[in-house]
Amino acid sequence: MKQLTILSGKGGTGKTTITASFAVLAKNTVVADCDVDAPDLHMLLHPEVIETHEFKGSKIAVIDKTKCTNCGLCRENCRFDAITEEINVAPFACEGCGVCSYVCPADAITLSERISGYAYVSKINYGFMSHALLNPGEANSGKLVTLVRQNARIAAEKENIHLIIIDGPPGIGCPVMASITGVDAGLVITEPTLSGIHDLKRVLQLLQHFKVKPLVCVNMYDINMGNIEKILRFCRENNVEVVGKIPFSPEVTEAMVNGATVVECFPKSFVSNEIANVWEKIVTLIQ
Repeated sequence: MKQLTILSGKGGTGKTTITASFAVLAKNTVVADCDVDAPDLHMLLHPEVIETHEFKGSKIAVIDKTKCTNCGLCRENCRFDAITEEINVAPFACEGCGVCSYVCPADAITLSERISGYAYVSKINYGFMSHALLNPGEANSGKLVTLVRQNARIAAEKENIHLIIIDGPPGIGCPVMASITGVDAGLVITEPTLSGIHDLKRVLQLLQHFKVKPLVCVNMYDINMGNIEKILRFCRENNVEVVGKIPFSPEVTEAMVNGATVVECFPKSFVSNEIANVWEKIVTLIQ
């Protein structure tokens, strides 16, 4: 089974748009949307949910009022101000650190797991999709990314599918690390801007650290020809393969407005042909 993670050092580079196009071109694949804080791949692939899983990634303090003596030590020691004057737990303020339970002389406070989000397995027109949504304000998105990838692998094995395409979160933080460990290649989608170049270098360093084969695709390459040359030169000097350059096209936006990929709405367009060429190169490289 082959796994490809598609990354971007910053948001707005076209990572999800290209991921959805790859899913269409692959025809039979499992797609994993690992941007669990703000997933949007579903808007292009329209998954039909067939499984729902609770995700319990954090804890919350629970006060047993039959034991509580209202001494106030929990409130005094809570650095998050999550204990009210009435000695109740404010659920959106509690971080589940356990200090209140530690200082409670009556053993009236325990930590209980709470639902931090939901993970889904869905059917799409081009195979299956594993995705999730973290509840607002919740942490541990790296753990939820791991769950999404586990569900994707289970679905792939069950359906005898040999390719998983992972839409990774932007940046280089914990969720990104969880989305690239153990994959066959990482495709970095960048753009010819100064911030795009800066973040491209950071993502490539991350891939190098985890010993993941790096590939680069420059999206909207023709909006700044000077910066595209800087990207190509940097990749040459660091032996990083550039698998394609995709031009800016209003057709991509038009397709997104219609809730579809550009390769579906405009299959014969120049930009669709370029995306298809990038996909063919990637398939050859990860086989």
